Amino acid sequence: MTDFQRPDWRTDGVKVIKSDRLDANTAQTPGMLRAAAVNAARGSQKLWAGTVIIHPNAKTGAHHHGELESIIYVVRGIARMRWGERLEFLAEADAGDFIFVPPYVPHQEINRSSDTPLECVLVRSGNESVVVNLNIDAAERVEEVYWIDPIHRGAG
Repeated sequence: MTDFQRPDWRTDGVKVIKSDRLDANTAQTPGMLRAAAVNAARGSQKLWAGTVIIHPNAKTGAHHHGELESIIYVVRGIARMRWGERLEFLAEADAGDFIFVPPYVPHQEINRSSDTPLECVLVRSGNESVVVNLNIDAAERVEEVYWIDPIHRGAG
């Protein structure tokens, strides 16, 4: 006889988190509303996932997510991202685009639309909601950055 106990796949298997069951009781940044779908409290060991909504013409406060990597998928709207020590760099992402934010990068999300909410899905590499809100004097002049994909350098 072994001490190995088979998992109860019914309770320890796939979980479907309904859209009306997201948890807004998670770390927040002024200017946006985050809601958790997957986190440590719901059994995740390595990921945090949820949604973020930014109202028309709104921008978030500057922040970073510590040692966590973040991926933002733009569901609806146009996301204008600023980042850097003084938020001096800028790029835009449309619906269907992904945004990758490395650890400790100060950043700010901006909804470029004046009439449509910016809706995104967010996934982070840890199962806790780590948000460090920053007080940054944003640069008046920004540099627009176009990322060169190392996999598809000759495409486009």
